[in-house]
Amino acid sequence: MKQLLINTLILFGLSFHAQADELVELADSCEEAPMNMIKCKVIEDVSFDDAVDSMKLRANMLNFKLVGHMPLSEQVKANGGVSNRMEIFQFCDANIAAQMVAYSKAFAGYLPCRISVVLDDDDQAWLITLNMDTTMSDASLPGELQGLGIDGEPEQQQGANE
Repeated sequence: MKQLLINTLILFGLSFHAQADELVELADSCEEAPMNMIKCKVIEDVSFDDAVDSMKLRANMLNFKLVGHMPLSEQVKANGGVSNRMEIFQFCDANIAAQMVAYSKAFAGYLPCRISVVLDDDDQAWLITLNMDTTMSDASLPGELQGLGIDGEPEQQQGANE
């Protein structure tokens, strides 16, 4: 459970509030993935549901509101398809979002912050999210906004694996 919390904390840390020059390192279970993503393996003794609960708890502790939930695999099954369990969670700190969009409307395309929890074919759960380190480092933000988009995400990933 400790590793689950660590990974959830990492996810939230990357997404939300650290200074760009003080980036949090990812947990050992995390790695960069294609398409500017980060994926973190949920430790084997932590269930999918426990990872989700930990992630929601950490988001709440960081003042991030759960603004959306899409149980995508359920919709696939309802349409007659077959899918491993896959759920997408959307979190947002409205004040940070407003500041970022006021600076550049392009940031609206990244809102809200999304974290997916996906089971692979071996029933291993993974947390997957946008790599905010690389995204925000390319944004050329003014000093007062530099840390807003990065700090929360690593903490979020870290918490899901404790």
